Amino acid sequence: MKVNNYLETEAIEEPPGVLRRVVIGADDGAPTFVMRVFEIKPGSSTPFHSHSWEHEVFVLSGKGIVKGEGKGKPVGEGTVVFVAPNKKHCFTNTGSDVLRFICVIPLPDMVTP
Repeated sequence: MKVNNYLETEAIEEPPGVLRRVVIGADDGAPTFVMRVFEIKPGSSTPFHSHSWEHEVFVLSGKGIVKGEGKGKPVGEGTVVFVAPNKKHCFTNTGSDVLRFICVIPLPDMVTP
């Protein structure tokens, strides 16, 4: 079992203004999923991208917009988001505080091509 504060996990800043922490993953013995915590600074966003796996997102704090292939939708504390495989998406912080969310994805071996 792993129990710790997410802040104890090293953060990677990529792109600038977006911090990502892999808080649970294969190195912890997780056989199926990876849990990540993102912190997006005001005015920053993740790249508009797609990939072959899904995302499940739970917004912890802050305000922003999640953009898909259509119009963007507002997100904030308590919002849940499902991003299907191969769908373009990005998260943008539109607020004055950090936009913080949990993002769960499957491990690469669990992704069906």
